[in-house]
Amino acid sequence: MLASNLEKLIEQDHLAVDAFVKGDPEPLKNLYSRRDDVIIANPFGPPAKGWEKAAATMERAATIYRDGEATGFERISEYATADLGYIIEIERVRSKVGGGDKLVPIALRTTTIFRREEGAWRIVLRHADPITSARPPTSIVGE
Repeated sequence: MLASNLEKLIEQDHLAVDAFVKGDPEPLKNLYSRRDDVIIANPFGPPAKGWEKAAATMERAATIYRDGEATGFERISEYATADLGYIIEIERVRSKVGGGDKLVPIALRTTTIFRREEGAWRIVLRHADPITSARPPTSIVGE
């Protein structure tokens, strides 16, 4: 069981994902550490390290989505110490993606790491990818 103040941040994170798939990155950005070791690894590009790159990556990614909504978060695993914690979830949303006009379902496998900084929990790493079911070994072979 995670500490209630970390669970509160995770609830805020889930609400921020809902805003994100509507095209608004600000609630999510507000939850992140501003330190040089913060990392965003999303499905749209290589990992971005450091606050400036992470913020720019979130802003760019939010422009891909519009009119969306978070539809569910399936917690796979969780763990926390007094100052560090993580969750692994399957995140489900519906959104219009790119120039598309239809709401489409999206499922992402996410790993989020949290750190206590100056008494408050902050996100220090988010990794998200579309791998939510078994794939053949050849799926990892590069182009």
